[in-house]
Amino acid sequence: MARSEKQKQKLLYLLKILTEQTDEQHPMPMAVLLDKLRAEEINAERKSVYSDIDCLVDFGVDIAYNTAREGGYYLASREFELAELKLLVDAVSASRFITRSKSEQLIRKIEKLASRYEAVQLQRQVYTAEQIKHENESIYYHVDAIHTAIHENRQVSFRYLEWNLQKELVPRKGGKYYRISPWSLMWNDENYYLIGYDAQAGMLKHFRVDKIGPIEMLKERREGEEVFRKCDLSAYSAKTFGMYGGEETIVTLSFPNALVGVVIDRFGKDIVIRKQPKDYFEVHVKVMVSRQFYGWLAGIGKEAKVISPESVREGYREYLCEILENK
Repeated sequence: MARSEKQKQKLLYLLKILTEQTDEQHPMPMAVLLDKLRAEEINAERKSVYSDIDCLVDFGVDIAYNTAREGGYYLASREFELAELKLLVDAVSASRFITRSKSEQLIRKIEKLASRYEAVQLQRQVYTAEQIKHENESIYYHVDAIHTAIHENRQVSFRYLEWNLQKELVPRKGGKYYRISPWSLMWNDENYYLIGYDAQAGMLKHFRVDKIGPIEMLKERREGEEVFRKCDLSAYSAKTFGMYGGEETIVTLSFPNALVGVVIDRFGKDIVIRKQPKDYFEVHVKVMVSRQFYGWLAGIGKEAKVISPESVREGYREYLCEILENK
């Protein structure tokens, strides 16, 4: 770009420098500011830069001057405070439905809302407890497509997927296409769910967004509004989904092959699946042992077995005995 063209952009480069390289703890003296502009091939005198700063202030940019020794100019306020950006970074890092690569992209964008010095503090916020992240990059776009369909009052069509023993997501029911009227998205137990009306079944259904195949938005308008309006989503969520927490323990569990999807959904794809005789498999997993965990096992039924440790086997037996005694 010609030097004369760069000169025309002096005001923009000045704002960029102040935004990216200054904050209250890191003001920039005028001499350094002039050097930064020269590095961008923009020659400027102090008087013209003073005038440019006044122009930015008149426009509404909050630029302040630190009068202390080694003081200088800095961007005094931003759209987001540092504490708010930390919350956003933590939320992205902890969200299971956002893939690791997408999380990194979003965090880099959030960092640009702070100065380079504050961005370092945001990077330190990225470390979270080890967790299972979805690997399906399309979730991000599925959520957007569903919101669009709801906004435009349109039906959607998709294939629903499930896990197999090779830890692959494959179409359910022979690749059947579901035709659904989307009414809401629900966040529950670290997953996004589509709540929609199935006209063929005449009822509301829920679908985990990370298990939805490519979505096609149809021309037909949505159906089932009356059914949806009568539905209490809070009660629906409590009745349909579950979660658990407690003391962390490594447990060996046994399940029939038909339940591999349930196990992968709960513990993620990184688990080691060991095939056993009679169409069973075993897994060694870290679980939060609690009554909620035992309830999850009991909900699966008698085919779910605790192999070890003995303390968990005994705890599960006591839990089941308590249930029988209360009947």
